[in-house]
Amino acid sequence: MDVNLNLGNNPGKEKQKLDPETVYDLIVVGGGPAGLNTALYAKRKGLQVGIIARDIGGQVMDTSSVENYLGFTSLSGEELMKKFINHVNELNVPILEYEELEAVNVRDGSSIREVVLKGGQRFNTYSVVIATGSKPRRLGVPGEKEYAGKGVCYCAICDGPLFAGEEVIVAGGGNSAVEAAIDLAKIVKKVTIVHRSRFRADQILIDQLSKLDNVEVKLQTQILEVQGEKFMTGIKVKDKETGEEFVVEGAGLFVEIGYLPNSEIFSDLLELNERNEIVVDRYGKTSVEGIYAAGDVTDTPYKQIIMSAGDGAKCALAVNDYLNTVNK
Repeated sequence: MDVNLNLGNNPGKEKQKLDPETVYDLIVVGGGPAGLNTALYAKRKGLQVGIIARDIGGQVMDTSSVENYLGFTSLSGEELMKKFINHVNELNVPILEYEELEAVNVRDGSSIREVVLKGGQRFNTYSVVIATGSKPRRLGVPGEKEYAGKGVCYCAICDGPLFAGEEVIVAGGGNSAVEAAIDLAKIVKKVTIVHRSRFRADQILIDQLSKLDNVEVKLQTQILEVQGEKFMTGIKVKDKETGEEFVVEGAGLFVEIGYLPNSEIFSDLLELNERNEIVVDRYGKTSVEGIYAAGDVTDTPYKQIIMSAGDGAKCALAVNDYLNTVNK
């Protein structure tokens, strides 16, 4: 989903661009809540900061309703992110969008880090905050890849309207799965939730789900295969208690089983844990001096919007302290 970065901008301000000739105090990689709040706090500290991101807004853009962000009783993820984006734009922070990171190079004996993009562009900075977030986890079953885009989906908000009036399936038992089922139930004929164990979702969401008469829940049920012809027609599953195998019919399968951190390119540079999350200390410092990380890509527990934003603020303040020790 594209975000119009000019929304709410002051027409009198000229949009700034990242300059490859400048040595920045901080370059933020990522445009979600963690990245945007890092840039906001850094700019307010007087740092020369820029943002590089594949897309501005992150996964929050695909969230239908945010009801637990302090100060807002209820608004869509897109509405919340537009507020974040407008706030950063007011400070005229240069943003380079639709670009992907290739590497962060650390030079021996130098306090300057080099940020290299897949397109070949290179930028120099005294510090980096990695806020690259995460991506949807796959089921890893036969047929999933073959029917991706032909019934198998990973974003209920994005693709749900395509299945209006149809029967669909949601895989997962956490908050994202239950929220997806609640949203889909408003527009589809029937939703079947399939999960291999017990619900892990918040009770308030489970209570909302139980009130819907077009939702069926199948717990302790393992997905074995996605089936179909030209398009997906259903999934083959196994009841883990009885051992019975059967087919759950559906035109769409929404996979909502969590996310994987976008940390692959840092595996040879930074310390990662067993879940491939970037290991950080309480200040957001990674295992390499001058490189910090914030949000869902880190080993910080409880992946929430407000916590990612808080991580970003913490990293910006820590970077400011770090820069006071750097010989520029």
